Amino acid sequence: MPTIGWFEILIVVAISIVILGPKDFPVMLKKVGSWIGTAKKYVSDIQNEVSNIDIDEEKIDNEIKKDIKKDE
Repeated sequence: MPTIGWFEILIVVAISIVILGPKDFPVMLKKVGSWIGTAKKYVSDIQNEVSNIDIDEEKIDNEIKKDIKKDE
């Protein structure tokens, strides 16, 4: 998988400034940052939900094992 270096990032920024103009470029950066922050929040929420499901499954497994030992 190819990596993106500083030179490639500089080229993208330069082209973006030319296309959008120097006045709109900061506004675009703010919007993109907001979108990235929202996406990170959603991913974090999903990871927390998955980890909570794993913890709940462990609790259920332990309770089932306790019940089986009581019945024996």
